[in-house]
Amino acid sequence: MPTAERVAFDALTYPTVVVVGGGFGGLKLVQRLAGKPFKVILLDKNNYHCFQPLLYQVATGSLGADSIAHPFRRTVGPMSNVIYRMGEVLCVIPAENRVETDHGPVPYDHLVIATGTVTNFFGNRQVASQAMQLKSINQALDIRSDFLQDFEAALYMDDEQEQRQRLNFVIVGGGPSGVELAGALAEIRKTILKHEYREMPNERMQIHLVDSNSAVLGNFSPKAQKLALEYLTELGVHVGFGKRVTDYDGDRLIFKDGGTMETNTVIWAAGVKGAPIQGLGTSEDDRSNRYRTDAFNRIEGTTNIYAIGDIAQSTADEAWPKGHPQVAPVAIQHAEQLAKNLLRKTPNEWEPFVYREKGSMATIGRYKAVVDIGKFHFGGPVAWFLWLFVHLMSIVGFRSRVMVLTNWAWKYLSWKNTIRLIIRPYVRKVSGQWISDLAAPAWKFSLGYRHWYAGLG
Repeated sequence: MPTAERVAFDALTYPTVVVVGGGFGGLKLVQRLAGKPFKVILLDKNNYHCFQPLLYQVATGSLGADSIAHPFRRTVGPMSNVIYRMGEVLCVIPAENRVETDHGPVPYDHLVIATGTVTNFFGNRQVASQAMQLKSINQALDIRSDFLQDFEAALYMDDEQEQRQRLNFVIVGGGPSGVELAGALAEIRKTILKHEYREMPNERMQIHLVDSNSAVLGNFSPKAQKLALEYLTELGVHVGFGKRVTDYDGDRLIFKDGGTMETNTVIWAAGVKGAPIQGLGTSEDDRSNRYRTDAFNRIEGTTNIYAIGDIAQSTADEAWPKGHPQVAPVAIQHAEQLAKNLLRKTPNEWEPFVYREKGSMATIGRYKAVVDIGKFHFGGPVAWFLWLFVHLMSIVGFRSRVMVLTNWAWKYLSWKNTIRLIIRPYVRKVSGQWISDLAAPAWKFSLGYRHWYAGLG
């Protein structure tokens, strides 16, 4: 920031609002407070906002990472009362009205926590150490490199069983992320694997979607659930219900009922939990790791600390006694209502938050999507085009929208995922029994010989 602008910001006598996390809720709050009588400081360990609903398309090569990421500084640059600082918040010290970061303390008058969620492995550390995740751009790029490396490695295998294991992809969790990822991988098998890896029968690639429940898209209507299952089946995805994962060693997935599955790739999409910050203790829910908040998004036991989005769990809304769903519209509405309340003269004038549900949607493949809007539940091409439009218009930044639209148009016309580059080979962390391979040629790594060697890490 130029010196004159820095002095101007420091000279402001407005109350300081510190926003931790630049997701949907955090970024929307910053935008709503821009030009208002507050000094706003946005803190995030990344220097960009990530449009998470399209992470699976980065993971499957349909979009580049820069298509769904927007630099914070491009957003806050024109905002004279807002600054961004890249850093990780270590803890909150409520008694002193400050947060500690890896770059030092940051004082506040109002603190807003919008840190979102992380993958929930439900305490299974072994699975957590072996399975892949899809919560960040880095993880999406890992998945992209992983399945491309698997394709290349499989061509070198003479043993059919080994080849099938390498091309056996298992997605755990039948929510929107799992369903959309399964559909995208199924289309890759149908198009790219079939036409560009002709030396290998494409049927050897199998996609399994397993869930401990009895239906996919658990929060959707029964009609949407039925349609989604039909679409997945049409694409050749093997869907297994009542499958609770208990262990995974990098080669074999084990279920609670005693069943097993040989696979080199497990992608975990079975749940999330909050990403709280140390220092607020008992205000967290033990099961979900979410902050308990009142009707005004104030964290329990505090007067000037708030939680919005996925990290917040309020039971004050009678329509949602177990808390609001962890979706982007909730975070955005949280931010809008909190901004309105902060701008009111006194807390006595504040209005409680009431969630206005706008519906749910998920896409499974070309012309295959499901939508729930109020009393309307439908699927097919209309739902698919609606999904495309809503997501395109929700992306931050005009440039990103143009890039996404261009890539979607090319994929629609060519039937090909446009970005299939192994820029940074992914090395899987598995057992330490392959130490003798330390001297193996480097190309083995790039072709997916993914073993965890003793002493590396």
